[in-house]
Amino acid sequence: MDTTATLHAQPDWPAQLRAHTLRVTRPRTHVLQAVHEHPHASADEVHRAVRALLPEITVQSVYVVLADLDRYGLIRRIDVPASPARYETRTGDNHHHAQCVRCHRIVDVDCIVGSAPCLTPGDAAGMTILSADVLFRAICADCRESGPDSIIPPPLHDTTQE
Repeated sequence: MDTTATLHAQPDWPAQLRAHTLRVTRPRTHVLQAVHEHPHASADEVHRAVRALLPEITVQSVYVVLADLDRYGLIRRIDVPASPARYETRTGDNHHHAQCVRCHRIVDVDCIVGSAPCLTPGDAAGMTILSADVLFRAICADCRESGPDSIIPPPLHDTTQE
């Protein structure tokens, strides 16, 4: 069996929507495809991609579709500091992310230890932990090669006033 072809096979979005008891609509299938083709895209970036195929779609419609797809587990919402939410179709494996503090590019980082949740808190206050969302702040190779200036990122907020 050719695993390369399997890894890069086009997902059957209508079948996945039906499996989650969702109606198959053009906005849903186009949003899923845009998120799949542009992992870690913001809602505005997804809107731009979908508008190429559905010129009439509004940014509000894209936000509604993204929220529905996230609620049903077809996409994953990624919240990163000082940035709009990002979306991806890689779900269910509890992977993490690294974000370059200079160019803000986000990449996937596989789970550090075993299966979900690969991190266990010391005290979960009686809660059952389902997943762990970790964001590694980093300098990507391109930014590192462009020069040492500003390798140390600025703080996410001004701590001098505290």
